[in-house]
Amino acid sequence: MSRLASKILVAIVMLAYSASGFAQFGGGKVAIVDVEYILKNMPMYESANEQVKQITKKWQTEVEQKHEEARMLQKNYQTEVVFLSDEMKKAKEKEILAQEKEANELGRKYFGPDGELYKKKESLMKPIQDEVYVAVKDVAEQKGYTLVLDKTSTVGVMYYSAKIDISDEVLSKLGYTK
Repeated sequence: MSRLASKILVAIVMLAYSASGFAQFGGGKVAIVDVEYILKNMPMYESANEQVKQITKKWQTEVEQKHEEARMLQKNYQTEVVFLSDEMKKAKEKEILAQEKEANELGRKYFGPDGELYKKKESLMKPIQDEVYVAVKDVAEQKGYTLVLDKTSTVGVMYYSAKIDISDEVLSKLGYTK
């Protein structure tokens, strides 16, 4: 499950529990929503995904080029090593290590846990996440649901009746059709 879907699920469950209280849930109405289905039917989500793919490809190419430069320096060093003085060898080795370090740092900058890719995904997906959350909340309140679960989550939905799936209603609330 995507990070976005997980965040939406947590928000939905927290909303349901805070609205009705878990102890009072008893015979409350339950609904199922398929967040992945909703997202796949939202052109702005597909557009955001495409932007992320393009940026990822661009940055991956940059990182690969840096690694290739380091490999070329290493290859050239191997062919020249017999002709180099100890001082020149150390300088070349230092240059190779610096190039490898630069490539690795660039990779971390773009793809690390708090890297540029994570930040870009967050900036593109947060508005979509918020929009889906509000639509789920609105549909749930209109229909009187006390709990809405995401069927694609790993929380453990083993069975659900299609009658309680409100995914199409959420898409409609967002102004999209399947």
